[in-house]
Amino acid sequence: MSDKPALSVLLASPRGFCAGVDRAIQIVEQALARYGAPVYVRHEIVHNKHVVESLKAKGAVFVDELAEIPDDAHVIFSAHGVAKSVVAEAKERGLAALDATCPLVSKVHSEAARHHFQGRHVLLIGHAGHPEVEGTLGQLPPGAMTLIQDLQDAETVQPADPANLAYATQTTLSVGDTAEIVAALVRRFPGIKGPSKADICYATTNRQDAVKAIAPRVDAILVVGAPNSSNSQRLVELAAQLGCKVSVLVQTAAEIPWDKLQGVRALGVTAGASAPEILVQDVIRALQTRFDVSLEEAVVTREDVIFSLPKALAG
Repeated sequence: MSDKPALSVLLASPRGFCAGVDRAIQIVEQALARYGAPVYVRHEIVHNKHVVESLKAKGAVFVDELAEIPDDAHVIFSAHGVAKSVVAEAKERGLAALDATCPLVSKVHSEAARHHFQGRHVLLIGHAGHPEVEGTLGQLPPGAMTLIQDLQDAETVQPADPANLAYATQTTLSVGDTAEIVAALVRRFPGIKGPSKADICYATTNRQDAVKAIAPRVDAILVVGAPNSSNSQRLVELAAQLGCKVSVLVQTAAEIPWDKLQGVRALGVTAGASAPEILVQDVIRALQTRFDVSLEEAVVTREDVIFSLPKALAG
């Protein structure tokens, strides 16, 4: 009989990598294989330090701006998308660009452009400073889009032409919080046009649904992910809203807050969409060093989405 305290671990599923993240990483790896190192990547390809360091070791060079890249080099745009001005700058510089923007983010870009073409001002629901938001805002001319960060913004925004409005959203937001913001906009502007299909991506929704499923059964939840990962932070917030007395983001097993797990008998573990499964398994192994762990996987749905690679790398 083990002398370790018993711990029931519920492993949320789906968790971890989504199809867009998987595709972005493959693009970098395939580019390195085809063109050789170095291949330059503008900003983090996805929000995960482990992934970035792994790609660096293979020859990827991460830069903040295109000015840091030598002429005629290969550059990859991150999964979060970039402004049109960045694409134009790369073309002007003669850089060979590969676009790793998640197709679901590209969908938001296309919708925003369509609304603008049809004469509507676009209200973008999202977080200021997030790369995806910056990329989406950069799809339209300055002033053609207004950022709505929270319910207060939705209640106070005063568009110049309230009769010609549309809204779009960042793909990694809280489903519940976004629904409240959209409801406020629809109430204030009944004619506002929304997306034909929800902008919040399937992976964000599924990972939030998985947390909703396990939260009533656990005392605490660990979310494996990066501090700058929006979808990971939303999982932490959601677990806390659902009553978990401990809801913590950890980048690696080394960050597990053992003091906060004292007295915990049921623990949920999940991972944001840019966190690799190897980090989740590291967390499980770390828990097993201190607890007599019984492990259960709580599956709410199966994901089978696959996004194809750019034509330049296909085949």
